[in-house]
Amino acid sequence: MDYLIRGISMDKRIVAYVARTTDLVEQARKIHKASPTAIAALGRTLTLAAIMGKMLKKDEERISLQITGNGPLGNIFAEADPKGNVRGFIKRAYIDLPPTPDGKLDVPSAIGKDGTLSVIRDLGLKEPYRGVVPLISGGIAKDLAYYFTYSEQLPSAVAAGVYVNKDGRVISAGGYIVQIIENADNDMVDILESNIKNLDPPSKMILEGKTPEEIMSKIFKNIDYEQFSREDLKYSCRCNRERAENTLIALGIKELEELIEKEKSIEVKCEFCGKIYIFNKNNIEEIINQLKNKT
Repeated sequence: MDYLIRGISMDKRIVAYVARTTDLVEQARKIHKASPTAIAALGRTLTLAAIMGKMLKKDEERISLQITGNGPLGNIFAEADPKGNVRGFIKRAYIDLPPTPDGKLDVPSAIGKDGTLSVIRDLGLKEPYRGVVPLISGGIAKDLAYYFTYSEQLPSAVAAGVYVNKDGRVISAGGYIVQIIENADNDMVDILESNIKNLDPPSKMILEGKTPEEIMSKIFKNIDYEQFSREDLKYSCRCNRERAENTLIALGIKELEELIEKEKSIEVKCEFCGKIYIFNKNNIEEIINQLKNKT
């Protein structure tokens, strides 16, 4: 079961989020038929988006991470909400690269360092807030840490990882975000930095059977902290037929009329979950008539 826990130092100046996301990342791999390199990139993005979703205050709010690099994978997108629902897609899920010399999946080369990381916060206002920073590593976690530090002035440690077995299945995934939310005691910061420096990658710790609670205890080693109850995370899409119909409406009357002259039906496929919505000729004609009545 995928879940997240939160921890905060007793002086309320350091907050940490630790998540296990193995199941939801494996589900994403199956949906997108992703290669090992592609699911490593998408899985890291999903994991961090899921954690950031739990930072939101209201149920109707959403947060998205968008990564656009000059590497072969293309655009990566993940969206999450405070209820633990997360979904995402990757443009070229079939792309796979040889591992690095130390045997790791080469996510930075697949994403590319020339590009941007966008954080989009939909707080239910007229326009969502968008923060954009240049990619500094292409590894995703360091890029998000850079965003937190320089766009939100929140010094942060960020890590996310995905471990894929020889069959291409995801057998461990997870990550953490640790933030200094107020000026903390220098000695405490030194302890925190040392603790994080000595941590293994999240995917390795989870593969070894360590729980988010155990990882949290390592982050706060020698620091008094309080841990909050676990909150479930899951891959969940909010697509429906109405949203698929809106996609067709956006095409306009002329293009819809051209389509039904050539095709007996139109399929709209959700890029997040792969579900297909079929609209026959009568359905399309109804949409066209609705559009004509509005003009």
